[in-house]
Amino acid sequence: MSLIESLRWRYAVKNYRNQVVEKDKLDEILESIRLTPTSMGLQTFKVFVISDSAMRQEMLNKVCKQPQTVEASHLLVFAAYSDLNDDQIDQYMLRIAETRNQDLSELEKFKMGIKGFTSKMSKDEFMSWTAKQTYIALGTAMTTAAHLEVDTTPMEGFNNSAMDDLLNLQVQGLFSTVMLAVGHRDEENDFLAKAKKVRKSNQEIFIFK
Repeated sequence: MSLIESLRWRYAVKNYRNQVVEKDKLDEILESIRLTPTSMGLQTFKVFVISDSAMRQEMLNKVCKQPQTVEASHLLVFAAYSDLNDDQIDQYMLRIAETRNQDLSELEKFKMGIKGFTSKMSKDEFMSWTAKQTYIALGTAMTTAAHLEVDTTPMEGFNNSAMDDLLNLQVQGLFSTVMLAVGHRDEENDFLAKAKKVRKSNQEIFIFK
């Protein structure tokens, strides 16, 4: 399928069948997350890739009543940074220098720009900013999955604080933002499997000046 055909094919799956996503396809979805664009290239998030059935059952019972939690092949939990310290920024500069064969001194202006930008934010503003980065990655993952004919469901309807406790996120300087179920649709039981996609027309969305 072309990319547009893949996007027409995908939908937010409500029911999955018991089928594990092929490792090469899962790896490609995860690589697309790693390569996704983020503000200043900082990648201020982590992704928990959960396949363990017992853990997902606990998640279903404690934080999320959505059946995709246990029916899908894998569940990805996106967790954003709650802060950014000097050591993390320095490690980023070192990674750039090593990857691009640059001297660290050449990156000093960029480093100070990052520190200046982030230092002006309140705690809430910073967390809002890092949370937005996870949604860029979420969109990239969903598009990649559709192109591979792997189904996904973005999921926000869960108890974030309970999820943070379950995955011990606070001590890691993280907080959960969104989840993505990954698997293969159950066409017999999912009422949306054969439903037509409903979208606004071009005229209703795009404004050309």
